[in-house]
Amino acid sequence: LDQRIRQRVREQVDKNQQEYYLKEQLRAIQKELGQDIASEAQELRDRVAAKGMPSDVEAKVLKEVTKLERMPANNAEVGVLRNYIDWMLTLPWKDRTEDHLDTREVERVLNEDHYGLVKVKDRIVDFLAVRQLRAMQAHKQVVAEGEAETSEEAQRARTRAINRGPILCLIGPPGVGKTSLGESIARAMGRKFVRISLGGVHDEAEIRGHRRTYVGALPGRIVRALKEAGTKNPVIMLDEIDKVGSDWRGDPSAALLEVLDPAQNSTFRDHYLEVDLDLSEVLFIPTANVWETIPAPLLDRMELIKLDGYTSDEKLAIARDHLLPRQTELAGLREGEMTVESDAVLDIIGGYTREAGVRGLERELGKLARKVATGFAKGTATPPVTVTRGEVRTYLGRPRFDDEVAARTAVPGVATGLAVTGTGGDVLFIEAAAASDNGDLLLTGQLGDVMKESAQIALSYVRSHAAELGITAEAAGRGFHIHVPEGAVPKDGPSAGVTMTTAIVSLLTGRAVRGTVGMTGEVTLQGLVLPIGGVKQKVLAAHRMGLREVVLPRRNEKDIDDVPESVRSQMLFHFAGSVPEVLAAALDPAEAEHKAA
Repeated sequence: LDQRIRQRVREQVDKNQQEYYLKEQLRAIQKELGQDIASEAQELRDRVAAKGMPSDVEAKVLKEVTKLERMPANNAEVGVLRNYIDWMLTLPWKDRTEDHLDTREVERVLNEDHYGLVKVKDRIVDFLAVRQLRAMQAHKQVVAEGEAETSEEAQRARTRAINRGPILCLIGPPGVGKTSLGESIARAMGRKFVRISLGGVHDEAEIRGHRRTYVGALPGRIVRALKEAGTKNPVIMLDEIDKVGSDWRGDPSAALLEVLDPAQNSTFRDHYLEVDLDLSEVLFIPTANVWETIPAPLLDRMELIKLDGYTSDEKLAIARDHLLPRQTELAGLREGEMTVESDAVLDIIGGYTREAGVRGLERELGKLARKVATGFAKGTATPPVTVTRGEVRTYLGRPRFDDEVAARTAVPGVATGLAVTGTGGDVLFIEAAAASDNGDLLLTGQLGDVMKESAQIALSYVRSHAAELGITAEAAGRGFHIHVPEGAVPKDGPSAGVTMTTAIVSLLTGRAVRGTVGMTGEVTLQGLVLPIGGVKQKVLAAHRMGLREVVLPRRNEKDIDDVPESVRSQMLFHFAGSVPEVLAAALDPAEAEHKAA
């Protein structure tokens, strides 16, 4: 028995020595090949301990490190594990920047970077002032409680209380300064700034990430933005949130609900990371061109701040303070070598760029600066050069826009309407013509369903009130053709109702629409004029086109306060509650008196 036991012990010792010897050989070979898993695993454990992860996250990462250590070096899953651990180690679990929430400094930065936008900047200052007060209250609470509430969970709760607030969504046409406003907010707060473009995103995994079982799996864009920022409290701009799509791969807007909801984003879970990620300290700023295409549940979680565009005076100040210096530098010109007179800039604004923002204006000023730089390079001009209003055409060619409203509305049957598009306010010319005797209505110009219904309502109103409008029943019973030019551009919305009604009445009465008048409003079968949206954008578009009178629904009178004083003082507003009031303000009375005589 004793001999048998000794034999077993000797065999076990020999086996253990053999395994130890082979492991040491394997470790030596791996070290020579640079694949020392054991030392790599220990290094990873040290990095995990120094990273300051939450306890549950740290436990999961250490579990993955242990799995990596036990796995043979030639296993295909080693690369997947290494990538996962590297991602977890590069994320900013505790790294943050200290907020500078001095409201006076915020106002200074916003005014330095942006001209105008008074209400927008006031709302941003209010938003940051509330955060400042919350931070002060949280600090007083910590001082009062002393060491009693120093746990990690208590600190997280205070941080969430400070950062909880509405999600500000900047809505406006291109070129009005949405992205630069986000950069200014980040600079004023002392935070890192990251921009995520959501335009055309159809895959939900772009937000939530891919499962690690997929080949080439990666975390979502939110996690990648945090890695790029290097802090857990950056300012992340979600650009073009109105252009998020959905298909069989999922709905990204549904994934964004968790990202933007302050009650949920403290436990955001990425499919790749498979741990809770705290996004409560991130300041998200979505942007969009129009709010109508934003999904309703997502829209419910955001507060809309509208940037409707700039007046000519504001564009002049922006060109003088920001655009011209930047384009002069890009053209290789030194300060003082090129000066552009204010009249010349206004001529460019009116004749070459009719837009809500300033992007096109910056392109034209860049072209002007390049032409001057070319003259210096060829030796045909010497600095300094002053560009006057009369020389703009020499540098930029013929103007692209002219005063077309008067020419288009000179004949009866054409009315000038105001609309809001993705690029800001715009002017639409609606034309009506008598087409046939069968009473049919023909509509052209790529009109949407709502706009087609507005045309049918307008015609029905005219036919049912023909006697009141001074129109014979025979004339009103004819067929009509209504066309909205620029047929390649899709158009929709109810606010063209009064314009279509005015065009039909103008055609049948022979009274032309006055060339200085633009109009907007929804019309009913009883002839009531209902309120519409986008008043400021439409009035600014009318002002850019040279119109001096605007017919608006009576219930939109309160929205006139949003229009800058410099524009209001140059415009005459007619507030109408019914179609006869619109016709009285829009149609040329001289034609009616001449016809009656």
